[in-house]
Amino acid sequence: MSSILKVNTIQDGGGNAIITSDSSGNFTTQNLMKPAFEVTMASEQNPSDSTFTKIGFDTVTFDTASAFSTTNNRFTVPSNTDGKYYIWANSTLGSNTNSDVIDAYLAIYKNGSVHKRSYVDSRNNNTRYAQLSVLSTMQLVAGDYIEIFGRVNVSSGTVEIRVQDGETTFGGYRIGS
Repeated sequence: MSSILKVNTIQDGGGNAIITSDSSGNFTTQNLMKPAFEVTMASEQNPSDSTFTKIGFDTVTFDTASAFSTTNNRFTVPSNTDGKYYIWANSTLGSNTNSDVIDAYLAIYKNGSVHKRSYVDSRNNNTRYAQLSVLSTMQLVAGDYIEIFGRVNVSSGTVEIRVQDGETTFGGYRIGS
């Protein structure tokens, strides 16, 4: 014997729609994986060699809660959205001359301190650029802020944080409470 349950809306205890159906078998969700954002850089950065520098993300691809500030280059958790977040960043760091990357870091900062970082040591590998990614699942509360910092040590030339084709991107979203 089989049973059929037909509904177009599933609500929480407060009467808020959590999941809805368009009556054609397609579900829509409400407020899942939000807030969410992705930002990139429009112009190259040239920080000092071997210095941790906050990356200047100035182009918002999307931001469901207007929680990313291009003025401060940070994502701030909005009120009533405490929970676990998936945060990620990637960047291409190197030199704008034909010199070698000695080592490079990409780091997620939470409230002004290193939370997690990735590192590459490319001494003697004759590489001009290092592509790094860093990601973390982290517990955040309203007011916490997340920033991305990079550091690269090159054998000579001007340090470069690249922007071509989305090479330097930062994003995240809430995955649950």
